[in-house]
Amino acid sequence: MTVVSPHHDARRPSRMRRRALYGALSLLCCSLAMTALPAGASAAPDPHTAASSTASRAAQAVAFADEFDGPAGSAVDGGKWLTETGDNVNNHERQYYTAGDDNAALDGQGNLVITARKENPGNYQCWYGTCEYTSSRLNTSGKFTATYGHVESRMKIPRGQGIWPAFWMLGADIGSVGWPNSGEIDIMENVGFEPGTVHGTLHGPGYSGSGGIGAGYTLPGGAAFADDFHTFAVDWAPDSITWSVDGTVYQTRTPADLNGNAWVFDKPFFLILNLAVGGYWPGDPDGSTAFPQQLVVDYVRVTTSD
Repeated sequence: MTVVSPHHDARRPSRMRRRALYGALSLLCCSLAMTALPAGASAAPDPHTAASSTASRAAQAVAFADEFDGPAGSAVDGGKWLTETGDNVNNHERQYYTAGDDNAALDGQGNLVITARKENPGNYQCWYGTCEYTSSRLNTSGKFTATYGHVESRMKIPRGQGIWPAFWMLGADIGSVGWPNSGEIDIMENVGFEPGTVHGTLHGPGYSGSGGIGAGYTLPGGAAFADDFHTFAVDWAPDSITWSVDGTVYQTRTPADLNGNAWVFDKPFFLILNLAVGGYWPGDPDGSTAFPQQLVVDYVRVTTSD
């Protein structure tokens, strides 16, 4: 049940590459490439806040929710999440994703904690030799998919050179059409050398890897995302996806942004949470990087129209 998750692009491979759907997808090797944001793809934040979207969501149905309530040290709900295992040669990430609750467990305070450690107690082997780090990657393939809706997570991301947390989605047909034809929606990605910036990106046929379509959002005043919890979301409708941070919209993408390429986002997608260490885009950890690092997830929720 090991899948190699690919990113692609020597600078910022796409998330898809970085996230292989380890045996989860019936053993499908997903190539998730975390791509570098295309030049000039920054979108100015819209002074729009969550007020109006919150009101509209009041009439929506909860399609998926995990509040991560449970005893400290317990594993995630296996009825909702698959735990992927293995390394990722395509993105040149350094971690080995472990099974069970070794690197992903509840903290007893309503949070999921995904922990990246500089260790290798299982003598795991990676593409570069004996693995130097362990971490975790979870997905809902075969458990839950959505087509459209409001997809949101409140989380506190880690910090440090070479640290790469992400919350994203892949087309559920990846096993039959491959990547990037499956489509990939990166709701939130952060690389440690940009402590105050997150990225939202689309990948699909003709716009994958470094050619992904997206933008970044930077906190005001030099603040770092690791200092507090923040809410990352997309509002996904036919022919439209809008990204927000803490209720502030910072970009909307439609088929008109794809330069004539196919829009592959009108079909079911599943969710992914992971914390990578190293890789083409973030670079490797260095002497300034402290371990362990933790991605603390308060909740994941998906609401859809009735």
